[in-house]
Amino acid sequence: MAMIELKRLNAFVTVVEAGSITRAAELLFIQQPPLTRLLQSLEQDFGVPLLQRLPRGVIPTEAGEVLLHEARAVLARAGQLSAAMQRAALGEQGRIRIGFTSSAALHTFVPALLRRYREIYPSVSTQLEESGSGELLAAVVAGQLDVAFVRMRVKDKPELVMEKVLEEPMWVAVPAGHRLASQPAEQPLKLEDLSNEPFVLYRRRAGQGLYDAILAAYVRAGFSPHIVQEAPRLTSCLSLVGAGLGISIVPESMTRLGGDGVVFLPLAASTQLSAPLYLARRVDSHASSIINTFCQLVKSQLSGN
Repeated sequence: MAMIELKRLNAFVTVVEAGSITRAAELLFIQQPPLTRLLQSLEQDFGVPLLQRLPRGVIPTEAGEVLLHEARAVLARAGQLSAAMQRAALGEQGRIRIGFTSSAALHTFVPALLRRYREIYPSVSTQLEESGSGELLAAVVAGQLDVAFVRMRVKDKPELVMEKVLEEPMWVAVPAGHRLASQPAEQPLKLEDLSNEPFVLYRRRAGQGLYDAILAAYVRAGFSPHIVQEAPRLTSCLSLVGAGLGISIVPESMTRLGGDGVVFLPLAASTQLSAPLYLARRVDSHASSIINTFCQLVKSQLSGN
């Protein structure tokens, strides 16, 4: 059967609702003969009579009643499709794939941003993925993620745009029974205070940016950390610290986790250690309205609007 055009379905529905071909022709701004031929072609395509002609007007046959119901549904869906395309063009409908590191997810900014995004754009499906910065950046480059919150900035990937979102201080995590656990918070620690401490660090692959920053800070202080254990994730570091294996240095947002047997102490500003958070996306992502609206919301949230 030939494709039934929306125009003919709309004409049929208008005729039935008007109860008259003459009146329907007026509503559709066409002449009566072309409308009659349109209805006849519709009946020929379906192979059944759709309208019963009366002395005054028309009514649908049983087959016409079925077509009326289906045609209204099709026309409504077509109207929704047009509106959906408009929303998609404005970045208000579709899907966005967002990656983040475990420490980024613990910062209050990221969960609050995602919650606000869902409130403003409920028709956009959000796909979330947690991984290390290196893996997330590779996924953005490959087109498997649209944006990612990462802890390191790379300069050897021209296909990426990276914008700093925020920067937070680093804190020292020590076992509860450690000699430094009772150190007053108003007396921040220096790296020299940690020179002889067994150190628990996350693997470089999991957090390359923070890993390199910590080692660079130790070099500036004139010594190297005594690394006794490397953990697969930042969260794993806290478990090892709580077990008494050593101390660690983590972003301030990690202190929200608490943890049994772990005490958090601030680092002195002189250590020049901080944990930046970047938003990474592809250079060509500007063509996506959804990614653009997400990035605009990030900037809006940072400015407090």
